[in-house]
Amino acid sequence: MEELLARAEAWIEDDPDDVTREELTAVLEAAVGGSAEALADLEDRFAGFLEFGTAGLRGRIGAGPNRMNRAVVIRAAAGLARYLTDALAELGVEGPARVAIGYDARHGSHAFALDTAAVMTAAGHEALLLPRALPTPVLAFATRLLDADAGVMVTASHNPPQDNGYKVYLGGRVVTDEGQGAQIVPPYDAEIASRIAAVPAVAAVPRSTEGWRVLGEGVVDDYVAQVAEIGGDVAPVAERRAATRIVLTPLHGVGGETVERVLRAAGFTDLHTVAEQAEPDPDFPTVDFPNPEEKGAIDLALALATSVGADVMIANDPDADRCAVATVIDGAWTMLHGDVVGSLLGERIASSTPAGAHVLANSIVSSQQLGAIAKAHGLGHANTLTGFKWIGRTPRMVFGYEEALGYCVAPDLVRDKDGVSAALLMADFVSELKAGGRSLADAIDDLARAYGVYLTSQVSARYADLAEIPATMSRLMSAPPATLAGSPVVATDDMSQGFRGLPGTTGLHLAAESGARVIVRPSGTEPKVKAYLEVIVPVEGDDVAGAKGAAATTMELLRADVTAALGI
Repeated sequence: MEELLARAEAWIEDDPDDVTREELTAVLEAAVGGSAEALADLEDRFAGFLEFGTAGLRGRIGAGPNRMNRAVVIRAAAGLARYLTDALAELGVEGPARVAIGYDARHGSHAFALDTAAVMTAAGHEALLLPRALPTPVLAFATRLLDADAGVMVTASHNPPQDNGYKVYLGGRVVTDEGQGAQIVPPYDAEIASRIAAVPAVAAVPRSTEGWRVLGEGVVDDYVAQVAEIGGDVAPVAERRAATRIVLTPLHGVGGETVERVLRAAGFTDLHTVAEQAEPDPDFPTVDFPNPEEKGAIDLALALATSVGADVMIANDPDADRCAVATVIDGAWTMLHGDVVGSLLGERIASSTPAGAHVLANSIVSSQQLGAIAKAHGLGHANTLTGFKWIGRTPRMVFGYEEALGYCVAPDLVRDKDGVSAALLMADFVSELKAGGRSLADAIDDLARAYGVYLTSQVSARYADLAEIPATMSRLMSAPPATLAGSPVVATDDMSQGFRGLPGTTGLHLAAESGARVIVRPSGTEPKVKAYLEVIVPVEGDDVAGAKGAAATTMELLRADVTAALGI
């Protein structure tokens, strides 16, 4: 305990922020005073440094090395600055690195962005700060637009209100292949992390008080204009777009204004944003969890869609890199699974892409339907590891997606998921369908007729004790289920040994004789083990309803088997 108390005292002495310094002082005094709760809290805060990996940093806001705070961010910025200096030196490049810095409206985001700019400037680099709180796709776009060697986005995306994060992109002269402007992957994460670990103290990190440049609104205007253009010339479709009624919600995040600007620039004028969720609010007061996938998150939006008779509902997560879509199916508003939206967008983009060298890509845990779409249109298809840090690196990609509501519809603009551009393309699709007297429900049935019913679902187990996650994976690896939904398992693959040409990753792939598939893997951002389920049923004749019913029945059996296998 004496060592823990000494570490806490040293951290307090080195903490540059009055608020977190006072917070940790209070916890320390309570622990010294005999509070078991305070001691446990202190032990958790000093369980280690918040790990810097391919997702950058993400964690709960608070004092101590295992939290998101100014001290941790300054160390991270110093490590990144050192990495950029070393990387350019190895390339024989003279002059500073250029670093674009963005931030959302979460607690601490602006301060963390300013600290990053101060560290980069003091290290001799050129720091370019976005003009205000903006969506993650704007920062990803700016990284490429400005030919920046790195981009930093301060955001925790769709995490709970008490969290924040630090996402890093590399480009410019540092990364010049297909990953230019994409999120970091190994070995970049380890190289940056090693330099962060070498920072002896916050007090040892120089920070400038001026010298960085706050960008003007031009970078936002460029993003809006270029994204609006991906929908094509407005004039021929202006009438049908103006006749499309859309309900929007940014879920208290920073995407509301940008999404509306893009849609209006593209000719959509009948827009209705959920008033209670329209303005950025770091406390996210109307939702328990600011993720469109979570139960209740889009209830206000669906109520508004019902009341105004909307043609489609579009929701973005708080940093607007994800896009959720809801439509009326069988008389009821229904949110579409990410795989369904991915297939709809994939079919739409594939149908307008010349056959040949172009590629559609999705993560290995997403639906196999995109592969069938690519084949039918004479295009290539690539599976990647989970995460847009991998999807965004796919050579010759014209469209990529992951089932967790992430879509890249304009990789030349943003090498990451972009909920704003995805919203535009979905709005245009709905507009075209409506003009022909059809709906998204009809388009989904079209996919079934062409490729069969691909039904996906997910089962997850959340753990308070992180040690249970590897134990669960080990148990499943050693004793996988013998049948899935009554069909014998014909393939069991340990994905850590590599799978279908992909690098090794912790995961288990199971395939049944029936065609059912399950992939089980630990979450990269949450204390969960996730199982991704898929059932494929061909459509006989025009009996789409029958195929859907058969798929639903099989999926229920599959969910029950996987739930039992996970022990939940």
